Amino acid sequence: MSNKIYIVAAFVIASVFQMNAQTDSLQTDTPIQDEFTSLIKESNNYQGYKVVDYDKLIELRNTTRSYITELKEEIVVQKNTVDQQNDEIQQLKADLDSTQQELQRVTEEKDALMFLGMPFSKGGYKAMMWGIVGALVVILLIIFFRYKSSHAATKDAQQKLDETEKEFDTYRSKALEKEQRLGRMLQDERNKSNNPNT
Repeated sequence: MSNKIYIVAAFVIASVFQMNAQTDSLQTDTPIQDEFTSLIKESNNYQGYKVVDYDKLIELRNTTRSYITELKEEIVVQKNTVDQQNDEIQQLKADLDSTQQELQRVTEEKDALMFLGMPFSKGGYKAMMWGIVGALVVILLIIFFRYKSSHAATKDAQQKLDETEKEFDTYRSKALEKEQRLGRMLQDERNKSNNPNT
C-alpha cells in the first residue's frame, strides 16, 4: 500500500511539475493547480521524497475528477454550440444560394422585355429596335430616291408633253391657216368658174 502511495505521489509530483510548466506558459490558475500547490506545500520531506497525505491526495483526485467532468460538460456544451452554429451556417448558406438564384431570376426578368410575345434582353431589344429603325431609314431613302427619280421623269414627260402640245397647236394653227387659205382659193376658183365674164 505504501508503494502505491509513493508511486501515486511521484506521479502527482511529476504532473505538478508538468502542470507548473504548462501553467507558467499559460499564466492561468485552476482549482486543481491550487490544490496541487497546497498539497506540495503541506507535504513532508523524507529522504529526498515528498510524503503526501493520503486524504488530501484522495481529495485532489476527487477535485480533479470533478474538474475533468466539468471540462467534459463544457466541451459537450461547446460542441453542441459549434454544431448548432454549423447548422445555422449551412442553413444561411442554403438561404443565400436560394436568395442569389431568386435575385438572378428577378434580374433576368427585369432586364427582359416582351416584344411580340417573345422575351428579349434590353441589349437585344435595343439592337433589334435600332435594326428596325435602320431598315426603315433605308426603305425611306429608297422610296425618296425613287420618288425623286419618278418625279424627275414625270416632269420631263410633262415638259415633253407641253412641247408636243405647243408643236401640235402650232401645227394645227398652220394647218387651219392653210385650210382657210386653200378654202379661200377654192372659193375664188369657184367664183371664177361661176362668173366666166369677170
